[in-house]
Amino acid sequence: MILKKQYLIATIFLILITTSCSKESIIPEIEIEEEIEEEVGFVLKPEETKSYMVNPNATEETVALFYHLKTISKNKFIIGQQDAFNAFYNNNSGESDIKKTTGSDPGLLGSDFMFIADDLNDETSGNWFYQQEQIIKGDVIEAYNKGMVNIFSWHLREPYEGTDFYTSNMTDHQKNNAFKSILPGGENHEYYKQKLQKVADVATSIIGNDGKLAPIIFRPFHEFDGNWFWWGAAYCSPQEYITLWQFTVEYLRDVLNVNNMLFAFSPDNNFNSEAEYLDRYPGDGYVDIFGMDNYGDFNNQGLFGVNNANAKLQILTTLAEEKVKIAGFTETGYRVTSSNAPIENFFSTNMYNAITENNNQIAFMMFWNNDSNGYYTPAPGLPDTGDFIEFANKPKSLLQDNLPNIYKLPN
Repeated sequence: MILKKQYLIATIFLILITTSCSKESIIPEIEIEEEIEEEVGFVLKPEETKSYMVNPNATEETVALFYHLKTISKNKFIIGQQDAFNAFYNNNSGESDIKKTTGSDPGLLGSDFMFIADDLNDETSGNWFYQQEQIIKGDVIEAYNKGMVNIFSWHLREPYEGTDFYTSNMTDHQKNNAFKSILPGGENHEYYKQKLQKVADVATSIIGNDGKLAPIIFRPFHEFDGNWFWWGAAYCSPQEYITLWQFTVEYLRDVLNVNNMLFAFSPDNNFNSEAEYLDRYPGDGYVDIFGMDNYGDFNNQGLFGVNNANAKLQILTTLAEEKVKIAGFTETGYRVTSSNAPIENFFSTNMYNAITENNNQIAFMMFWNNDSNGYYTPAPGLPDTGDFIEFANKPKSLLQDNLPNIYKLPN
């Protein structure tokens, strides 16, 4: 009798609801809940973060950086620029060009180990290369103190004469032997270890105002699917590339005890499938970040290029989801010069849509550096300045002034 009475009350209550509310007002709520549940998906827990990283002994700040980049990628992306504190359009020094334009520095600073590890750096105060080392270290510390992300590429010069990294300037002997020569057992392997020692010395000397080591993202041997660098696909086999990558990580991590690095794997855009992207992949234990450099798809390619770039970033997103890594757009842009006019809505439409459409989860993107003759990000008063400001103010865009505290794990 009690059960029948409860059933009757429930039935009457359901009738009242369905007669007082339209079908349309109920179903959308259910759909919204389902969408929210789908968006959440895997949630990285702070205490589990280390288990997905290359270095289980990473510093607390480096673990926090991995965690926040992974978390940010769910809904936002950080805007960055190479050499933002020291490379300016028209040599108009001072604040970064992005800050001049938007009022905020970029959220990520790109740097390079090229001058730091140069053969001519004798580590004396009057040496130009050593002076560049000090400038770069100062920039990285400033970025860390501001709560920005730091990422390093490495235009490593070939080991025979130490003068070039572009194959167009190298002899056939250099092109065909440089990479093989620095592999374990190769004639220049000890030379390469000395270069890694220099990288380690600098990485472990970048200390912020808080007394902590500044974490950095390191992406060696980038754009390896092209042939313009001596580590390109024409000059080493997939297994040789994998061997050197694994050695590099193990030597820095296990021998030189560098614990403030995340490692980024970043080909150019010469892939159209997951299998092609992973052709030279060294393994989950050696990569924290799936990256891509891509200028070609944005060079006056219109919607076709935007869709191509978006599809490639989808591949990175999928891999990062499957392997609990981070997806990053490690280099991109379109260089405007006196003979290379701006592209209409390049930033607010082309770039933004390529990064965000189809639920991509890209933690950061980086424009290349401005210089005296051209720019990748506009200074104030240029034809595309307003378009860049619109891009920076988009819902998913992050600059330095609205970053979370990326170097502290939540409790």
